[in-house]
Amino acid sequence: MNKKLLIEDVAAKIGSRTVAAEAVEAVFDSIVRAVTEGKRVSVTGFGSIEPVARPARIARNPQTGMRMKVDATRAVRFRPGAAFKALVDGTKALPEQGSAIKKAPKTPHA
Repeated sequence: MNKKLLIEDVAAKIGSRTVAAEAVEAVFDSIVRAVTEGKRVSVTGFGSIEPVARPARIARNPQTGMRMKVDATRAVRFRPGAAFKALVDGTKALPEQGSAIKKAPKTPHA
């Protein structure tokens, strides 16, 4: 699924392609901005996205065998949530309708 198909899927659920496109763009923009600022974005049931620092290291060029220095970099790590993992590996059934990762409502204490 690409962004266009994602927008179409969201539009089918909420009824407006324009609103769906704005919503998808806003969510992606918020995630990118937060991770770029060094923050972790965590969505319960879906997963977390966080920046990680990779230190400088010495690597080997596989073609020549020569050692070379690789500079320190920053990367992005995605870790799927437990509900997402359970759906993908088949231990939990995907619901026919509704949200696949929505938390069950809390039961009131008597």
